Amino acid sequence: MTQSTPRIRPAAVANMFYPGSSTELASDLRRLLAHPPHPPAPRPKAIIAPHAGYVYSGPIAASVYALLADWRDSVQRVLLLGPTHRVAVNGLAVPAATSFATPLGEIPVDQEALAAIAHLPQVVVSDAAHAPEHSLEVQLPFLQTVLTTFALVPLAVGRTSAAAVAEVLECLWGGDETLIVISSDLSHYLPYTAARAIDGDTARHILALDPHLDHQQACGATPVNGLLLAARRHGLHARMIDLRNSGDTAGDRSRVVGYGAFTFSAESGNAH
Repeated sequence: MTQSTPRIRPAAVANMFYPGSSTELASDLRRLLAHPPHPPAPRPKAIIAPHAGYVYSGPIAASVYALLADWRDSVQRVLLLGPTHRVAVNGLAVPAATSFATPLGEIPVDQEALAAIAHLPQVVVSDAAHAPEHSLEVQLPFLQTVLTTFALVPLAVGRTSAAAVAEVLECLWGGDETLIVISSDLSHYLPYTAARAIDGDTARHILALDPHLDHQQACGATPVNGLLLAARRHGLHARMIDLRNSGDTAGDRSRVVGYGAFTFSAESGNAH
């Protein structure tokens, strides 16, 4: 019997969304992660982080990734879900590729986890959905920096329901060894003041674990809603770590994109 040749999903948006040089990328990440929020949050079971170019959303993403440093050795598996932007797909697409590459190295895809969800009708195999997709890729260098070693469960979420997403999360929920990362930006291309109002309302829904966001509120509304359903079921508490937009970081304020960073933990933690 011949073994299948391992296949690597190469970085698609290096030099566009983040530096393509490993040295420059590592330096940027060290700078972004240098100031973790205070007070620290309880151990997150799940996080939501934005997925724009690092110059725009990197500081907001870093605010939540910095919190993971205390558990860098215990997280062994990352369920990473983000919306598809370029290739339409029905359901949640997993890759046939066996690893994902960034300038910081390769991350193995968790084949055991993929086998555990292969029976679900909403799970499909599509390298095409993953090949150009940035929503998952931009999270990987952050994960490679804040965690020691981990296997990846990459899920590109297309046309499906929040309940279907929650079912996949339930199958792979696991314990402290499993971290869930949802990749989503918030409102798109609104004036600064309008975006702040809408994103503030969206954040209130997320904090209330209200799984009824639409795609005007968050481009990753489907995976976010799926997480909110699962978080309710598991009694998790949501906490907002950061909420800004491109007008606060590197863009003009006439048309901005909103970014939020959230954690979901078994403990409620500090209320402030």
